[in-house]
Amino acid sequence: MMTTLPTLNLQNFLHGSPTEQQQFVQSLGQVLETVGFFALEHHGIEAKLIQSAYAAAADFFSLPDTIKQNYERPDINQQRGFTRFGQEHAKNSNAPDLKEFWHVGREAELANPWPHEVLQFEPSMSGLYEQLETCAAHLLKACARYLELPPTFFDEEARQGKSILRILHYPPLSDTMPPKSLRAAPHEDINLITLLCESTGPGLELLNSDGSWVAIESLPGQIIVDTGDMLQALTNGVFKSTTHRVVNLDGRSRRFSLPFFMHPRPEFDLTPISECVERTGGQPKFPAQTAGQYLQQRLQEIGLA
Repeated sequence: MMTTLPTLNLQNFLHGSPTEQQQFVQSLGQVLETVGFFALEHHGIEAKLIQSAYAAAADFFSLPDTIKQNYERPDINQQRGFTRFGQEHAKNSNAPDLKEFWHVGREAELANPWPHEVLQFEPSMSGLYEQLETCAAHLLKACARYLELPPTFFDEEARQGKSILRILHYPPLSDTMPPKSLRAAPHEDINLITLLCESTGPGLELLNSDGSWVAIESLPGQIIVDTGDMLQALTNGVFKSTTHRVVNLDGRSRRFSLPFFMHPRPEFDLTPISECVERTGGQPKFPAQTAGQYLQQRLQEIGLA
């Protein structure tokens, strides 16, 4: 079963009339309350930059493992550089995910290693990071408006957070792969919101409330957006962090994906907002903790720390 996500146009929020802006805010909030995922059009992410990033990713992940592993950074919990195939697993799963990836983060916070074997890698990924971060900041403004928070509530987090661009490679699968492993086992994202550039192949599925899995069809030019666990906790469950996975549809083909994980600053307080607690029955459903504490806990749970 294939489904198309609700679709929003970011230009209606950025340049539309007051009515169009409010309609965008309401639509975004309602879909994050129910589905937790939507498709975004006219988002300002250049198609040629995405194509350039995928070309650079293909070149890098074609390098021998001995070269790729020169760029591993276990000293910082793999939050920059290369992570080898099978190292990460989903929370509460012992089966390794069938993927390898590279992390790009904010240079002002921590220097990124760059593979000198692929010259286009750094400019493509740096440019894409910047455009995705800008887009995510706009969406967080819309989230703040929907939640009736100050419009600038997330601004500092968007400018100074620990956001990550993950360059994902799902290699062709062999017959010796662990039988219970998927390209990405069922999981929820850790962060505030995720922006997912159109992948190079199908495989993304969402978990319905009835326990069934639904394959997601994204159209060319769309960015898929979803709620992360941090935003779910902050809103006491007003916004839904939906379980999703990537299945092994065609194990003979490589698959690439470019998710951008918008993270706040480590000291950002994830204690559920009082207004959201009131909207959800009057009792906090999530603990008081900082984003840094939660991130460290989840990195340990998925095998990166």
